[in-house]
Amino acid sequence: MEFVTVRDLRTRPKSVWETLDRKKEIIVTNNGKPSALMLPISEDDLEDVLSMVRQVNAQRAVSRMQRAAVRAGLDTMTLDEINTEIAEARKAARS
Repeated sequence: MEFVTVRDLRTRPKSVWETLDRKKEIIVTNNGKPSALMLPISEDDLEDVLSMVRQVNAQRAVSRMQRAAVRAGLDTMTLDEINTEIAEARKAARS
């Protein structure tokens, strides 16, 4: 895995693009923390790559919700409790 800084991207972009061609993925860091992932794409596979990225983002969102539910103790709810919560939320939304 190759890491480059935001500053590297700004001050030596040609080198970053050459690295991307060789390594096939680069993590861009900002203040020492990962902030972006660069992947080479072509015009031909743009839509496929965007679709995959959107799927991964949706999976990440579900994982975050699941972890939050576990932290809140909601992972032990019964199906009846879940259905009651849903019914109450729908009722509140109609009011």
